[in-house]
Amino acid sequence: MQIATIPSIVEIMLYVDNEGHTDPRLNLATEEYLLRQETITEPILFFYIDEPAVMIGRNQNVFEETDPEFLQTKNIHLVRRLSGGGAVYHDLGNLNYSIISSGKKNLHQFREVTKPLVRALNDLGVKAQFQGKSDIYANGKKISGNAQYSSAGRMFSHGTLLFNSDLETLSRALQPRRLKIDSKAVQSVRSQVTNICQFLSNDMTIDEFKQAIMSGVFNMADIPVYKLTADDRQQIQDISAQRYNQWEWNYGRSPKFKIENSGHLSTSQLDVSIEVAKGRVQSISFRGDIVNNLEMSQLETALIETRYDRQALATKLDSLDLKLFQAKSNKNQLLELIY
Repeated sequence: MQIATIPSIVEIMLYVDNEGHTDPRLNLATEEYLLRQETITEPILFFYIDEPAVMIGRNQNVFEETDPEFLQTKNIHLVRRLSGGGAVYHDLGNLNYSIISSGKKNLHQFREVTKPLVRALNDLGVKAQFQGKSDIYANGKKISGNAQYSSAGRMFSHGTLLFNSDLETLSRALQPRRLKIDSKAVQSVRSQVTNICQFLSNDMTIDEFKQAIMSGVFNMADIPVYKLTADDRQQIQDISAQRYNQWEWNYGRSPKFKIENSGHLSTSQLDVSIEVAKGRVQSISFRGDIVNNLEMSQLETALIETRYDRQALATKLDSLDLKLFQAKSNKNQLLELIY
């Protein structure tokens, strides 16, 4: 796909409608399905809007990017995408796009890929410009982040368009827990962001904004459409179920990391060191006044291979018949110490 020559590209680009689905797992599955369709040689433009979700990069550590407990409390999805890069927040005020194509001519060529979008934004009166490695800015603040993925001779470039997102929730959702973590995971680069709607002279809904961007990208009256079939939709559902709905993909694929923490258990000061790989506890050791306690040794052994997840750890602690943890207060203190 050579987007630098925009007129020739939009003449053959196809548009895929996601039919109003806002489940981020289903939308990522649709994107992946379209990527795998080698029979479609034309470039594809796919727009989607997600209900609240944090989308982390393929090589990121969940616990370095966000606070899973906060996300669960606020019913915010946590989904790992195929592409690399940093964590982003999606909600119903955020328009997301994906350009899927054969070949890898535009791999790492973010400026070229985003040209049609930058042009469409400027046509709407937004003084948008490409900046840095892969972002679009307006008035000195970021309005779009982008990432890419390639496989088997095909690739996609996808990104966000912050139209009218809840920026307060965005900031909190991308705030990690205060833990000392040692890992080699890719970490996000935080930037000041803003919404596109404030730069528009006329009020519009996000659906009207999507239509305006489409018109600017295609620049033609009749936009060519690829209609998803019932079989397509079933295969998309399968991809969603097998990958994006799986804890092992979303959480378990976090690169190996080590957590250190300090706190109290009953009247004792304790330090804990935990190694986690594939989302599960691989080793755990306690240091402190009761470090030689036999029950602590039994606890360390019992926690091996437990999911590093608050509920999973709490369930494991509840199942242990150890005198030291008969008091509920001790179990709560221990849970806060290890998670």
